[in-house]
Amino acid sequence: MPPQDTLIAKLEELERRYDGILEQMNDPAVAANHVRMADLAREQSHSRQIVELFRQYRKLASDRDGAQAILDDPAADADFKALASGELDSLRHAAADALEEIKGLLVMGEERQIDSIVLEIRAGTGGAEAALFTADLLDMYRRYVDRQGWTFEVMSASPTEMGGFREVIVGVRGAAVWSRLGYEGGGHRVQRVPKTESQGRIHTSAATVAVLPEPKNIEVDINWEKDVNEFTSRSSGPGGQNVNKVESAIKLVHVPTGITVSMQDEKSQHKNRAKARRILAVRVYEYHENRARAAEAAARKTMIGSGDRSQRIRTYNYPQNRCTDHRLRGEGQEGANFNLDRVLEGDMDDLIEALIARDRAERLANL
Repeated sequence: MPPQDTLIAKLEELERRYDGILEQMNDPAVAANHVRMADLAREQSHSRQIVELFRQYRKLASDRDGAQAILDDPAADADFKALASGELDSLRHAAADALEEIKGLLVMGEERQIDSIVLEIRAGTGGAEAALFTADLLDMYRRYVDRQGWTFEVMSASPTEMGGFREVIVGVRGAAVWSRLGYEGGGHRVQRVPKTESQGRIHTSAATVAVLPEPKNIEVDINWEKDVNEFTSRSSGPGGQNVNKVESAIKLVHVPTGITVSMQDEKSQHKNRAKARRILAVRVYEYHENRARAAEAAARKTMIGSGDRSQRIRTYNYPQNRCTDHRLRGEGQEGANFNLDRVLEGDMDDLIEALIARDRAERLANL
């Protein structure tokens, strides 16, 4: 089957599924099940744009083929031929544009369905300066999230005396958040004169960012009683008398994967356990997703969710006020560079849109 025929068949199947969802939602028995209705409404919402655009494309393609048929008919009226000839080019372009937009929605649609992520930012090489850079990245993401109208929750943090962070874990919720912040995973490098540098020398420090998707229904089978070992202890650090007297700190070990999560930020053991379980769930989810991705063909590799935290993806050069994303080098030197001040203020849309465009082009080439 030719590639376009395969695509049309896939779109027709999606349309049938969409119509089936609407029928189920009109069923009184289904409507009484609020959980099921919420799931159906979410799926219907994500499919609606593609289905509506496909129906628009089908009408344009039909009109295009009709105009071509009139031109090919030797018995057709001359006035009809003139009218068809005048419309044919615009119909061809409109149908082609609609199909390209559909392809883009298909290849990027999965990421757009994930409305919650966990960001893990860790200081790398560079000591105290790396910890300060981690704090700068945290502020950058906070500002970007505020601009988008999303929610930003610091779940866990390990601050340093100078105001930096050895590690900070953040939950971000918002429409299609994974499709935009999913590109932040990897190694981030900063070049600047540290506050502690007396001779004005430029230092290079680093931090790593991991972005973990947190779907509403994480399909990871975790038996919290059998698969997870839980340990409690007294919290350390500042926080009042309760911190050191009550065993509120939680450590979870997922035996099948060896993944460990510790949480002590809250005074309540219950709250620490809830946060630790949430982080453990997304890490186990990422673990299984990475294994599944590793088994796929190399051609299907995507920038989002690569999970390679050691990869250097971006450099923040303070002396030159330049932010360079190394994944965009193929777009030319200027295409990879952005104004550092604007990026740090959370004005990241141009940078993220460039990454989305590159990712979309790669996926379309492999569709």
